[in-house]
Amino acid sequence: MRALPRHFFVTGTDTSVGKTTVSVRLIQQLVAQGLTVIGMKPVASGCAWVDGRWQNDDVLQLTAASNVSAPPELINPYCFAPAIAPHIAAAQAGVEIDFKVIQTAYTQLTAMADVVIVEGAGGLLVPLSGSQTIADLIQALNLPALVVVGMRLGCINHALLTVQLLKQRGIDFCGWVANSIDPQMSLPQENLQSLIERLQQPPLLEVPFQESLS
Repeated sequence: MRALPRHFFVTGTDTSVGKTTVSVRLIQQLVAQGLTVIGMKPVASGCAWVDGRWQNDDVLQLTAASNVSAPPELINPYCFAPAIAPHIAAAQAGVEIDFKVIQTAYTQLTAMADVVIVEGAGGLLVPLSGSQTIADLIQALNLPALVVVGMRLGCINHALLTVQLLKQRGIDFCGWVANSIDPQMSLPQENLQSLIERLQQPPLLEVPFQESLS
């Protein structure tokens, strides 16, 4: 695996393309290299009330893989019960997602670990409020972006649009991961090669199909 930035943001071409699966794998690989690593998910929707607080399965997976302990409110500042778009969940809860809260939490995490991997929600243009999106959050955190490409029909278009938007926003594109999410995908190797040619770099990782993806 090529060297990654010290801290980076994991985004995806869509929802359910395996951002958590990939983030966990990256955390595990970096921990194996002797680094202290912590995963962060600033905004999560789809949470259950467990042990006196809202908890999200993606966050639990990131926390389990990390080798640094941190308060839950730093790892996941915003957690909403319904598994719906974050801005709608926030509106229903009467909460405004404040980037300053997320920035403060992120800064505290960077002081605790060699590497902080920040996982987004959905794709780059998922709204977090009436005017702000995941792409705006990446810019606010001043992080490079790693793109998880869900390998299925349409992935080439989705990947190229995602990377094009990163470039338009001036966000550093630090690599991509080919995550197999459709075991029945036609001509997967041909699609992979098309992505390599058009993104002008091979994937950092190729993740085989898994029954459960986050």
